[in-house]
Amino acid sequence: MAQLPVKRLARSAHRERLHRRIRRKISGTVERPRVAVYRSIKHIRAQVIDDSNHRTLASASSLDAEVRGDIKGGGNIAAAKVVGRVLAQRALAAGIELVVFDRGGYKYHGRIRSLAEAAREAGLKF
Repeated sequence: MAQLPVKRLARSAHRERLHRRIRRKISGTVERPRVAVYRSIKHIRAQVIDDSNHRTLASASSLDAEVRGDIKGGGNIAAAKVVGRVLAQRALAAGIELVVFDRGGYKYHGRIRSLAEAAREAGLKF
């Protein structure tokens, strides 16, 4: 009997499946909102989200004017560090200190790790 070929998921579909699995366990509340990260080839974005009220409380992106002056291209580790620092500053200004980190189905290394570490250094606790 011949074996059927294994059908592989596309990279984006695999990431979305992982993200759904993570989101079953992680949820942002009023006391401890969720930091959601989205990474594309050219840019990185992060938001602080209160899932119970469906509100974005703070956000930062490599496309923001404040961030663009400090970076050279948006798809690298240096840009992720700046985005993490700016996100933490905006969250602290909104009175948010404790958060839960949602890596969005991406591996915790490279740009995702740099963003998280920069946000921690700037004052967010997770």
